[in-house]
Parts: sequence; C-alpha cells; structure tokens
Amino acid sequence: MYRTLSLLSFLLILYLHPDTLTAQHSTEVSDEVLLELYDGARVTDVVDGLVTVGYMDVGVMDPEIAPLWRDVKEMSHRIAGIAVTVRYGPTNRPMNPGVDLTKPENYDEYREWRGNWYSEISPEPFMEQIKEGSVIVIDNQDDNDTGSVGSFNIMQWQQAGAVGVVSVGGIRDIDEIILQQNPVYTNYFDRGRGERIGRNEIIDVQEPVVVGGALVHPGDVIVADSDGVVVVPRRVAVRVGQIAYQELVADMANRRAIYEERGLELDDTVREREAPEEFFSRLGLPKNPNAPSENDE
Repeated sequence: MYRTLSLLSFLLILYLHPDTLTAQHSTEVSDEVLLELYDGARVTDVVDGLVTVGYMDVGVMDPEIAPLWRDVKEMSHRIAGIAVTVRYGPTNRPMNPGVDLTKPENYDEYREWRGNWYSEISPEPFMEQIKEGSVIVIDNQDDNDTGSVGSFNIMQWQQAGAVGVVSVGGIRDIDEIILQQNPVYTNYFDRGRGERIGRNEIIDVQEPVVVGGALVHPGDVIVADSDGVVVVPRRVAVRVGQIAYQELVADMANRRAIYEERGLELDDTVREREAPEEFFSRLGLPKNPNAPSENDE
C-alpha cells in the first residue's frame, strides 16, 4: 500500500509540475556550464525560451530596472550570470551616535559609530559568496535614500568575479560607475545619495529577494541588456538556455545574410557561432531540448 501511494504521489507531482525531472537535471548542472550556455544571451531570446517551457511573464523585471549606461559597439553593458542575493532594509535604530555632531570634540565618537555600522549593522557578508560569473542582486526597497553601491565597492565585487549588479535602487557615484564601465541595472530614480550609516541595515544574504517585481533565488540565472532584466529559475535554466541559444544563432544567421546582401560591415552581433547541437553536446547537454526522444539515439 505504501509503495502504491508513493508511486501515485510521484505521478501526481509530475502531472501538476511537469518540469520536475527537468528541474532535477537543471539544478545538477554546474554554474560553469550555465555560464557558457548563457554567454552572449539576449533578454528577448530568454523570455521566448521561458514562454516555450510554459513560464509566461515569469521572471521579467519591471522595465524601470534598466542599464545605467549602454555600449552599443562592444555590448559590454550586457550581463549573464548566476544570482548572489542580498537584502538591505531601512534601519529601526537611532540614526545618530547620540552626540552633537556639530561639536568637533565628538568626531571620534562619530567615527566609532560609523565603523560599527559598517562592520556590524550594514556590512557586505555576501562577498564570501561571489565567484566568477556572479551577479549581485540587491533588494534594497525603501532603505532611506542609501547608496549601498558605490564606485569603490562595486570594483571590489568585480575583482572577486562579479559581472554586474541588479538592484531596486541605492546606487551612487554614478558618474564614476559609468566611467569605470561597471554593468549596473537599477531604477535610476531610486538612486541613493547617502552612505549606509544611520539609514539601512543588512537583513539577509543568499535568500530569495524581489527586484522589479521578479522573485530571485540564489543560483538563478540573470540575463540583462537594453531590453531589461530577466530571471531564469534554476530548475528550468538548462532547457530555457538551450532554446534561447537556438533562437540567437538563427537570428544572427538571418541578420548576417541581410548584412551581406547590403554590403554592411559585419559586427559581433552577426558573427558565426557554434552550431547548437555541437555546442550542446560539448557542454554535455541534450542535443535537442524540445525532442527528448531524439537525445537517446
């Protein structure tokens, strides 16, 4: 009886959640494989891939989450990576060190209060989670006009391997960030001017967050370009990535043909890429994501 119920339960799960087996396969694929699969991916192709697997209007962030800058020559503003999540929130602690800061003799108390805030109340513990290909996804809704991301710490994150930042807001030193060409996607009108002290505090790291109306789990795939930001749930990241790659290769070939007919100079957006079946096989993935039976031949 127990085994019968277990089998029935399993079949019911598959009926209600047909992506279960795909989910298991996707979550077992390494970050390195996913990073190569999504290298050069476009938001539009990924959105189409999500629709193909039944995820209509899932993971697409509000259009207000947009790139701070664009490089239409090298496309260096585009990012594709694995989510590292962090959440900051408005503080409920005293917003000053409890002394009159207009008096120079209280400067040392201010420095002590400031140092404690950065080290204990609003630090960056997610630094330990950053590796090659990470995208720092920050939920900092309503955190008191705080600039949690600035021109210095974003460079530290990139040195650790991060490829970009996606946040609700909270960006400052914007001129320097643009000059440094640090890929950032955010709501420009929710940028933050002040530092963290007395304004916000860390809530959690590597837990689900919501940015631009989209739920992001640690390990999800993030793709961003001038069309916006899309989040691919890890459980379907393999098949969605394969479908997106197929669409990208087809679009490149069709546009390249028109370029050649018109005598236009070829650019990176129409370069020849590896054939999908060969690419997928090299990555150890099914040759055809939409015909499982063919993959057994």
